Amino acid sequence: MKIKFCGAAQTVTGSQHLLEISGKKVLLDCGLYQGKREEAYNINKHFLFDPKELDVVVLSHAHIDHSGNLPGLWKGGFRGDIYATPATRDLCAIMLQDSAHIQTRDIEFVNRKKIKNHEPLFKPLYGFDEVRNIMTLFKCMPYNKKFSINGFGGNVQVTYFDAGHILGSAQVRLDIKENGKNIKFGFTGDIGRPHLPILRDPDHMGDVDFMISESTYGGRVHDKAIDMDAQLLGVVKEALQRGGKIIVPAFSVGRTQEIVYSLSKLFSKNLLPKIPIFVDSPLSTNVSDIFKLHHECFDKETAELISRGVDVFGFSNLTYIKDVEDSKQLNYFKGPCMIISASGMCESGRIVHHLRNNIGSEKNTILIVGYQAPHTLGRRIVEAEGKQGMFVRIFGEEHAVKAKIYVLNSFSAHADRDELRDYFGKFTKGTLDKIFLVHGDPDQQEALKSMLGEINYKDVDIPAKGDEVQL
Repeated sequence: MKIKFCGAAQTVTGSQHLLEISGKKVLLDCGLYQGKREEAYNINKHFLFDPKELDVVVLSHAHIDHSGNLPGLWKGGFRGDIYATPATRDLCAIMLQDSAHIQTRDIEFVNRKKIKNHEPLFKPLYGFDEVRNIMTLFKCMPYNKKFSINGFGGNVQVTYFDAGHILGSAQVRLDIKENGKNIKFGFTGDIGRPHLPILRDPDHMGDVDFMISESTYGGRVHDKAIDMDAQLLGVVKEALQRGGKIIVPAFSVGRTQEIVYSLSKLFSKNLLPKIPIFVDSPLSTNVSDIFKLHHECFDKETAELISRGVDVFGFSNLTYIKDVEDSKQLNYFKGPCMIISASGMCESGRIVHHLRNNIGSEKNTILIVGYQAPHTLGRRIVEAEGKQGMFVRIFGEEHAVKAKIYVLNSFSAHADRDELRDYFGKFTKGTLDKIFLVHGDPDQQEALKSMLGEINYKDVDIPAKGDEVQL
């Protein structure tokens, strides 16, 4: 058995891990790399394997950095099965269409400049046809039910365990028979946190021999998830004193729904005045509808609220916006309000326009509630927090950062250092032979490696992109 690390190696985006088992190939996730536009385009255009040679894809969850290059596989000739949980499949159906739309629009913007400079033009990585075709390959599998993947003669069985990260997110356990040996192999996907709103807590997949683990926050400690409501309350109250707009870049899947859920509780307890709340993202609106279809992913509190008829993703002062003209009208809205919009890293979508129009006023607030990858607009805004005279480039123009910047890490959907310590503490000592750390910046990976050593995991590797390991 061999592993090739094809993405999210010493970085956080573009998850792709290739397993070769008895001559057949399994790809764990197929995400888009996100970062500088031209660099990302070139990385995403070229796989470190031939898609035609893949037998199956096993998908952990629907976030674009884990699923976003699936249509690129179709374009490259892949025609095998894609396994996912039902919620992941439903989310991918709309998220991949949205990704194709964004790519087409962004390529048009970039090519206008290239035409002026007489440079070769870009083409989208994929279009709507590739999205429609790749969706025909999905096979849905529930949590906690072992299944054999097609074409492996029963020698590879997979079980999905709830990861508690986003709707439908899963840890992957593979039970492999190869050359007379039984191998138990684990892939964390992205591990969520205990006590996050809406979703169940992460499950334990049982003991395994080898593990590919995310390491996004391997060296950091978040504020507790149970403090979400109180922290959000404090930020909104302070922002209202300045009387401006509160701009919230938020991922369409998970983060937007968590913020709406938290706000609904604050409003229901009369802890906040009912200012207008706008979710300005067609994708977020559609995702919220999909959330309502998948009660199997909800925790006890959310399930009980829904059973009592409570709309946990809606309230009287909340407006979901799809139409682009309605979105533009928010520029002229007078008085305090909150605008929640995608993308979460501020690299594309309507949030970029809202930031351009509002970042230069001291009355306004920018609330960051999710991870911001290096070289993204979101990361540059985070780096401007609390500093004077900072500028960020938006649509090719420099804008002074005068709005108040808040960063709330209690909303993070990734396990932090202490939560990862608890996670790995559940495995029987001596059974987990080797851990590979992926999906993390190098400093966070080194910190997690050190922590794992403290709890007696001695064989921990941090692979580089393209590394191959024979097990």
